[in-house]
Amino acid sequence: MIKSVQRRRGQATDRILNLFITVVYVFLMAPIVLIVVLSLNAGEFLAFPPQGLSLRWFGTLYDNQQFMDAIVYSFQIAIVATVVSGIIGTMAAVYVVRHAGWAKGPLRLFLMGPLLIPEILTAIALLFFMYEIGIGTKYSIGIQIGHIVITIPYVFMNVATSLFNFDRSVEEAARSLGASPAQTFRRVTLPLIKPGVITGCLFAFVISFDIFNISLLLKGIGTNTLPIQLFDYLRWDFDPTAAAVSSISIAMTFIVIFVLDRYVGLRSLRF
Repeated sequence: MIKSVQRRRGQATDRILNLFITVVYVFLMAPIVLIVVLSLNAGEFLAFPPQGLSLRWFGTLYDNQQFMDAIVYSFQIAIVATVVSGIIGTMAAVYVVRHAGWAKGPLRLFLMGPLLIPEILTAIALLFFMYEIGIGTKYSIGIQIGHIVITIPYVFMNVATSLFNFDRSVEEAARSLGASPAQTFRRVTLPLIKPGVITGCLFAFVISFDIFNISLLLKGIGTNTLPIQLFDYLRWDFDPTAAAVSSISIAMTFIVIFVLDRYVGLRSLRF
């Protein structure tokens, strides 16, 4: 009798928990679904429910040179930030995990700093620094450095996690067979921590592509990243072109998630 009551209570708790999780997922996904639906709106304004379905606003986006330039510029910035932060973050992770000694804690805190400090404060500090060294915002160097600073922690975190779970006996076996330290890292260590490197770089790309505060303060004159161009557009226009741009960003994010799951495996991620 007691076991039966306990079983019913457990089932009721499971139902309540499942209902709560469902509500949370619906709450998180509803804005994304709404944006995609609005991008297919055949009407002239962002309105729900949509006045029919149409792909016309994606065509309008393609014909909008400012948006297309912003998309290309964002891709360029994000790709460079991903490559540089991938190299620096991986090297930093190897040093901190393997060789930092007593400085491991302070160095980890320093490298994770951009995630702990509000992004707007980092942007202001970088802006002052760029003007002090005479670069200012005339070139793309400032915005590129800002994106690299913000994305390095994502690479460092994922690669460091891979190294903490790493079996160093494999490296020792390679060294005992005559491999140099460089050969051991290239042929043994790097392939084994590759999931962490790929995951960190993909996160870095998505974060760089969507950064707003850093881009707003450090962008050069006459150049806009996609988030800034979208913000400027919504100040004067309110048609579904903005939803079409957002849908493209959403699609890109889901593509990254698919790549993570396909080539790395989401179950392998440990934070």
